[in-house]
Amino acid sequence: MDHPTQSCMISRAQQLCDMKTLLKLQTLRPIWSSKPFCRLIQKDIRASASVDLSNYEAINRCEKDVPEYFNFASDVLDKWSVVEKEGNRPPNPALWWINGKGNEVRWSFEELGFLSRKAANVLQDACGLQKGDRAMVILPRIPEWWLLNIACIRTGVVFIPGTPQLTAKDILYRLQASKAKCMIANDILAPVVDSISASCSSLKTKLLISEGRRDGWLDFKELFEVASSNHKCIRTKSNEPMTIFFTSGTTGSPKMVEHTQSSLSLGMALTGRCWLDFRPSDIMWNMSDTGWIKAALGSVFAPWLRGISVFIHSMPQFESQEMLKTLSRYPITTLCSAPTVYRMLVQLDLTRYRFKSLRHCLTGGEPLNSEVLEQWKSQTGLDIYEGYGQTEVGMISQNEKGKPIKPGSMGRPASPYDVQIIDEFCNILPHGKEGDIAIRIQPKPPFCFFSRYVDDPKKTAAAFRGDFYITGDRGLMDQDGYLWFVGRSDDVIISSGYRIGPFEVESALIEHPAVVESAVVSSPDLVRGEVVKAFVVLSPSFMAYNPEKLTLELQDHVKKVTAPYKYPRKMEFVQQLPKTVSGKIRRNELRKKEWGQL
Repeated sequence: MDHPTQSCMISRAQQLCDMKTLLKLQTLRPIWSSKPFCRLIQKDIRASASVDLSNYEAINRCEKDVPEYFNFASDVLDKWSVVEKEGNRPPNPALWWINGKGNEVRWSFEELGFLSRKAANVLQDACGLQKGDRAMVILPRIPEWWLLNIACIRTGVVFIPGTPQLTAKDILYRLQASKAKCMIANDILAPVVDSISASCSSLKTKLLISEGRRDGWLDFKELFEVASSNHKCIRTKSNEPMTIFFTSGTTGSPKMVEHTQSSLSLGMALTGRCWLDFRPSDIMWNMSDTGWIKAALGSVFAPWLRGISVFIHSMPQFESQEMLKTLSRYPITTLCSAPTVYRMLVQLDLTRYRFKSLRHCLTGGEPLNSEVLEQWKSQTGLDIYEGYGQTEVGMISQNEKGKPIKPGSMGRPASPYDVQIIDEFCNILPHGKEGDIAIRIQPKPPFCFFSRYVDDPKKTAAAFRGDFYITGDRGLMDQDGYLWFVGRSDDVIISSGYRIGPFEVESALIEHPAVVESAVVSSPDLVRGEVVKAFVVLSPSFMAYNPEKLTLELQDHVKKVTAPYKYPRKMEFVQQLPKTVSGKIRRNELRKKEWGQL
């Protein structure tokens, strides 16, 4: 969605200097009020303005206890606002957003604080949300996503992000499972939400982020303009819930992974230095979809904990040329994107572009081919530092600047985790031996772990075995302590950084009259690493159909029933599937054949 908004929240002195710009912006119909604002910094914040990163790193290493109370908005962002005002921070914006069509937003930490307080009042007053209530937020890469993220933290409202690719069925399940009281969406998704909202008894309020209005929805723009900028941040305990992410599993519907006020924010203190290699003047561009934890880690907590500028391009659809032009035009120093993006880019002549500021490239979400790493280095002179993490526990291992990169490896374990390769009896395996990638949780689980799978104690308990948390991934560790990914121990498919549960795709396929039975597995792909492939047994009445046309019909069907990124890019019609009592065993057999292991 094009978002023609721009921050006009500046001081009266700045208004006079920028009058021409402000008059020009009137034609853009900005959602942000053009009235000047007072610099409202509370006295208690001013008295302790410094951000003690060394203390946060000590907490992250588990050398110090997590404070009883912690709130990322008041304890970090508001302090950076004071540091910034005192001239002790580089002049880069806290948030720098563009849409590639000339529209741009630059917010300082002070402006982010002012605007997020107004948004917090909208959530509390107009939406009637209180501490502990849950709000689902499904928005593309627009400034309001960041604003509402921080507003939720200020109010103690539990933030539940979702990708804009979700269908009505996906949203219905998430609203019912989470018991969210508020839905926040744009005008594209609003009709989809309306089609299922009657079945969501917990949903009380719908907040629209749009230039227009819609019946049954509160108008954020209108409410925001009149909202007070006076807001006292809710006091939150470190172990209280802050956010919930839905993540796909092998069977059944997606699980709700709950994180606390401290697990993601303070849990990224060491990652910012060791993997992201942040320097005070850095500008970070993390290209993750707003529905995933990588957006929270790489576009909110890790950079803002250290006062780093976050750069965002709205880019609804990935465009290689637009990305390369952006890297050439803007002073982006740090880039993080999925391996699929790098695979696409190395197919182009990168020597035609000059990345004047880019110095540090990162990737994660799926394994990176060593060939892509080498091609990127040969064309740009830059290494790609791969990291490995999960929604439940954040960063598990990483390749760090200044240390050797072993192409194809996920790097060494990230502090504070004690990562081991174990067998089914929790015995630690020798170097070079394949087993389960696990994290030691005894004598005490690290605070940066997820707190639970919401409303599912059985799955929460099943994630642990003996003294270890089981990641669900298979791998090995070499003599130098580097981790090497082998594959999933379950059936989850990781394609272009997306986690896709085969059960969800199989459930969508079986709803089509042509499908008697199906099995969904991963299949190798040069660009995406792996893609979804469906083995389908057809109903007798559809066997005479044109295979190519039927494949397209089934693909379109899956896109409509569940999120489009889950559809099977490959399909094979078979007479029958392997006869087993377990869908997992059946998928495993088919996957091995697909990957040439049988």
